[in-house]
Amino acid sequence: MDKLLTGKTALVTGAAKRIGRAIALTLAEGGANVAITYLNSQAEAEETVRALAEYGVEAMAVRCDLRDVESIEETVAAVVEEFGRLDLLVNNAGSFESVALQNITAEQWDAMFATNTRAPFLMAKAAWPHLTAARGRIINIGSLGGQHPWATHGHYCTSKAALHMLSKTMAKAWAPEISVNCIAPGMIVQGEVSEAYEHYAWKTPMQRNGTADDVAAAALFFATAPHFITGQLLTVDGGLGL
Repeated sequence: MDKLLTGKTALVTGAAKRIGRAIALTLAEGGANVAITYLNSQAEAEETVRALAEYGVEAMAVRCDLRDVESIEETVAAVVEEFGRLDLLVNNAGSFESVALQNITAEQWDAMFATNTRAPFLMAKAAWPHLTAARGRIINIGSLGGQHPWATHGHYCTSKAALHMLSKTMAKAWAPEISVNCIAPGMIVQGEVSEAYEHYAWKTPMQRNGTADDVAAAALFFATAPHFITGQLLTVDGGLGL
């Protein structure tokens, strides 16, 4: 892989495992120094940092409670202090839950939005001066559920739809210094696949479910594409949403 991100610093939230980890590793492979955040997955975060370092880049993990403004601001400050700059923010951390619409409590609704919509806004706001100085980029991780209504995921779908609109608003408000784009993954699986997931693969035009690496490749595209590309929503679903 060309080292197009050499000298750049990326911050990926919720990247101790799964999609976030794949994104962090792909950015490191591209030459970026990478900071990741975690909340409860310290052991996995430390292992991911070791894996990142194998690409010959600098890496660090910061415990961050994305529901807390002070924790977010301290995290961004720590990353900038460590690396001296911030070029790319990937708002990956998210919450997912299946609940019948009529059974969603106010607490569940608020918790979903706190992680999936409020946190990306607060993280981007904290990173804004540093990304402005670097003419940097923001990549938000939305969802196919933010484009299509899933009956048993009302609070999740609504929070991701809000994140999609937030991405466009950021792109317009913070241009021309910062480019902002959003990725909407479809059915992403890891490890063994249950019969339910096989059903989704059958419904998908590309005849398979997505992987974390598929999402990471999309993140790398936005991280290295012309800065002129902004305000876009890229669906990574193998055609499932068609």
